[in-house]
Amino acid sequence: MVALYFLFNLAIGWYYKARAGKNIGEFFLSGRNVPWWLAGTSMVATTFAADTPLAVTGMVAKYGIAGNWLWWNFVASGMMTVFLYARLWRRSGVMTDIEFAEIRYSGKAAAFLRGFRAVYLGIPINCIVLGWVNLAMVKILMLILGVGKGQALLLVMCLIAITSYISTLSGLWGVLVTDVFQFIIKMGMVIVLAFAAVHAVGGIDVLKTKLMAIDQARGVATGSHGSALSFVPDLNSAWMPMITFLVYISLNWWATWYPGAEPGGGGFVAQRMFCAKDEKHSLLATLWFNIAHYGIRPWPWILTALASMVLYPDLADPETGYVKVMIDYLPPSLRGLMVAAFAAAYMSTIATQLNWGASYLVNDVYCRFIDKDAGQTALVRVSQIATVALSIISAVATFYMDSVAGAWKLLIVTGAGTGGVLLLRWYWWRINAWSEISAMISAFIVSVYLQTAAGLDSDKPVDFAWIMIITVGVTTAAWLAVTLLTAPESTEVLVSFYKRTRPAQAGWGPVAKLAPEVKPTAGGFANLVDWVCGCIMIYGMLFGAGKLLLKDYALGALMIAIGLLAGAVIYWDLSRRGWSVVVD
Repeated sequence: MVALYFLFNLAIGWYYKARAGKNIGEFFLSGRNVPWWLAGTSMVATTFAADTPLAVTGMVAKYGIAGNWLWWNFVASGMMTVFLYARLWRRSGVMTDIEFAEIRYSGKAAAFLRGFRAVYLGIPINCIVLGWVNLAMVKILMLILGVGKGQALLLVMCLIAITSYISTLSGLWGVLVTDVFQFIIKMGMVIVLAFAAVHAVGGIDVLKTKLMAIDQARGVATGSHGSALSFVPDLNSAWMPMITFLVYISLNWWATWYPGAEPGGGGFVAQRMFCAKDEKHSLLATLWFNIAHYGIRPWPWILTALASMVLYPDLADPETGYVKVMIDYLPPSLRGLMVAAFAAAYMSTIATQLNWGASYLVNDVYCRFIDKDAGQTALVRVSQIATVALSIISAVATFYMDSVAGAWKLLIVTGAGTGGVLLLRWYWWRINAWSEISAMISAFIVSVYLQTAAGLDSDKPVDFAWIMIITVGVTTAAWLAVTLLTAPESTEVLVSFYKRTRPAQAGWGPVAKLAPEVKPTAGGFANLVDWVCGCIMIYGMLFGAGKLLLKDYALGALMIAIGLLAGAVIYWDLSRRGWSVVVD
């Protein structure tokens, strides 16, 4: 079964080889002709890494279902991307989100911003992400196959080689199509595993009873917010005190840059928006991604995690409970498929990271600074070399992950505070390249100072909250001051950008007057309503599905109904205004 899985993936790679080899537009963006369902499903598959079920299991084992608020808080950011940014990104016509710097800004500052981000995100950040995914797969293979770390690393290196080969052959087309195939396999198998896990405990009713006993053993009242089955965290708890929860739901989702969750979209999410057929498909792709990512996919993982709490109450590493359920309770005939599902989860993430990272190195470094006149055949060859190079660097990074973990922890929190400028650069003409540069510098300085000299630890919830509050506050004040103290971008650049992307006229008044032929974008308030309704829809579906699975049928049905009603409002609004407001 596993061998057939790999053969099918290789066949897809060979099928799209000729198409990807035409030019870098095909290699990195599939000719900008991808339907919404394919682009959206690829986003979902990419964020379903091999370590994702294990991470969710660890959260649930430590903090109950409410532990998932550590990532559920990003719903607002995702839906903001859908209704306020997806169309703008697609209209921009860029190949990468990094290229945006030189259509929105100009001069040496813009060139620096583009080059620095391309190298910084494309190599060190990307390869550390890849290294973490590699280590997670090593952990999984050690548990499943009973092999040592050295053997598991060797197997992972083989998986990297296969994935790199497919990505090098077929470009983004191969990544997209294999993502759909891989998503079907891994989603199907995690559902099967959830059924097996709940059955092993004795059914949902028995599972709930035994979880209540665990709550009592921990000194937690049944039905309280600290319960394993509670959807809302205990705001007096050590892991999620009130101040930290408020930071998550009011600040973290828009103010923090994080790979894959960039404010307003970015990275591989932006790449999928660029490759969509048009603005309508771009919007629908990001909408489908958020519905599947938050509203549909989590519950099989959560049910298995809850079962593992009952089946293995004394695990030193709670994350391993997910794999142990598979080994001990999944029928032998299905274990091969489950191994293929883990391989699929791993390969879909690796393939996207390699293709996306190579796009930065080729489009934003090689084409921009090294050989501006390179032909398409040569660029495709450079793209393939960049893909292989990233594979090798990520493999090396895997061996040194313990050494870079501390640096990564510092670097990732330095993204706090930059979200505001990333969001407003689309909607306010006054922002310039120095606004972004000053935000990056001030966020880095403040965050590093707080975590070193001031002694705050981002792993401690209260410290994390204060790092966020202080860093966002200082960084926002800094980039706003720099913006107002420096000259705006040239009129030529601003008018060109306004004509190209057609942002809301409200923040572009002086520029809009210079381009009267551009039809003003209407429906700003309606888009905000759709954004709010989108959040209600996602949370309604997410919590409603959970309540139904846990046999709280009345409340579950009510939540699902609220979610569907919010979705109906979005559909009614877009139908009322006509799709022309989306694509024009």
